[in-house]
Amino acid sequence: MRKFHLLTSAMLIIIVALLYGGNPNRVLPLVFDFKVESLELKNIFRAIMGLYLGFAFFWALGAANNTYWKAATLSNIIFMGGLALGRLLSFVLDGISYQYVPGVILEVIFMILGIYNLKKTEVG
Repeated sequence: MRKFHLLTSAMLIIIVALLYGGNPNRVLPLVFDFKVESLELKNIFRAIMGLYLGFAFFWALGAANNTYWKAATLSNIIFMGGLALGRLLSFVLDGISYQYVPGVILEVIFMILGIYNLKKTEVG
């Protein structure tokens, strides 16, 4: 379960990263209600892609190497929890985006799985 949590998180975040930054001026207008035409917007979305890919790499490393497992799991909890908190705050302040409900559910699930795995490892 420990490795499954980190590897599944890594795979999903790699997909999201590539959607955001792989070709933002083509992909993002299909998903969002705006065009990515300026260099600055492309740069922002590619930077987000890089950040997501960096975390995904670290989670895969944590799944493969026990030395990094705890730090990778903790970073996953913070990453997923931060995304979920931001989306929930947006739901309250801006209204519910039904497009992001599945995402926030997955983020909360991965956060809880990470907490569970940490506690299970510390006890056992």
